[in-house]
Amino acid sequence: MRHLKKGRKLGRNPNHQRALLKNLVISILMTERDEDDYDGNRPKVPGRIITTLPKAKEVRPLLEKCITIAKKAQKHIKAAEEFSTSASRNSTEWKRWRESEQWQNWNKTIAPALAARRRVMQLIGNNKEAVAVLFDVVAPRFEDRNGGYTRILKLFTPRLGDAGKRAILEFVGKNDRAKRRAQKPKVE
Repeated sequence: MRHLKKGRKLGRNPNHQRALLKNLVISILMTERDEDDYDGNRPKVPGRIITTLPKAKEVRPLLEKCITIAKKAQKHIKAAEEFSTSASRNSTEWKRWRESEQWQNWNKTIAPALAARRRVMQLIGNNKEAVAVLFDVVAPRFEDRNGGYTRILKLFTPRLGDAGKRAILEFVGKNDRAKRRAQKPKVE
């Protein structure tokens, strides 16, 4: 019996399994970067990775959990913008703001968002760039959605070499097909 042994082994030991899932989450988040941030290896479709079906099914809950944490922090980030300053760091104006009451209010307001960032970094590893993409690009897109941020599409062609079943893991909403209704013919 497999009591308390949920999840797929994926042919790896537990440390390797966790590392694989973290890397897949980071991979899909990094496809959402700005065009300027790529060093020549740009994805064909942002917000989409191709992997095997069992890996996609296993990584989906972790990715959705990270998005939910980031989405809940968005209200704290927006509230903290009221108390923030536009001065550049270590300038005299910034140092004055840092010693003011306004900074105290900003610090109290931004604290839950900082805790959320640290929680996500704990879940997916110490990749600050991926966490920044999650909080700045991905989470605001899903603010009005209550879950189901990703979809898995099965591919027909198996993987070359071992004929593993392949799947696409992608974010919902960006690559959706628009349904068009056919025009009814006019009766004259």
